[in-house]
This record gives sequence, structure tokens and C-alpha cells, in this order.
Amino acid sequence: MKNPNDRSFTDRQSNSANAKKALLERFKARPGPDDPVVQQRRAEREAIAAARAEREAEKAKIRAEQERLEALERERIAEEKRQAEIAAEAARKAEQAKRDAERPRKVLLEAVQYMQMRAAGKRR
Repeated sequence: MKNPNDRSFTDRQSNSANAKKALLERFKARPGPDDPVVQQRRAEREAIAAARAEREAEKAKIRAEQERLEALERERIAEEKRQAEIAAEAARKAEQAKRDAERPRKVLLEAVQYMQMRAAGKRR
């Protein structure tokens, strides 16, 4: 039994040729590169791309400025820390010098007190 929807080879071939012809006509009907609408769209795309590039350049400039400021802040903090360490070291050295200066006096005072105790013990 034959399918009623079956078409012959020539029908299929002509349908295929018609489809190709329609596709070719659609392609030819497209506006060319010199068409004002195409040129306008291209100009809009180029304007959008230029604006995007400008925004990216501005963002990069802002980012570079922020990085520069952050680097300056890090340097300032490092310098403050170094100055604080130098001040702490100077204070420690001053305290050590003070102790070293008082040491002979303290030793002499202890020797005097010891001698006084011995002298007081002999008197009794």
C-alpha cells in the first residue's frame, strides 16, 4: 500500500530547488554594506564600543590611582612602625643606661649599709 503523502522524486527535487531559490532571494534582499541602515547600525556599534573602551580606561585610571594611594598608605604605616620601633629601642637603651649609671651607686650604698651593720654588731 502506498502512502498518500508520498511524493515523487521530481516533486521533492522541485521543492528543494524552490527552497534554495527562496533562500537565495532572501540573501540577495538583505541590505548591503553601503545601505544607510547598515551604516547607521555599524556607527552605533562603534560608538558603543568606543564608550565602553572609554569607561574601561576610566576604571583602569581610577584603579591605578587607588593602588597608588594604597601603596602610599602602606609606606606611611611602615614608616610609622619603623619610627615607633626606633623610639622604643631608644627608650630601652635610655632605661638600660639609667640602670647602668645607678648600679655603682647602688653597689656602694649596699656596701656602706653592710659595713654599718657589721660595725653595729661589733659594738654590742
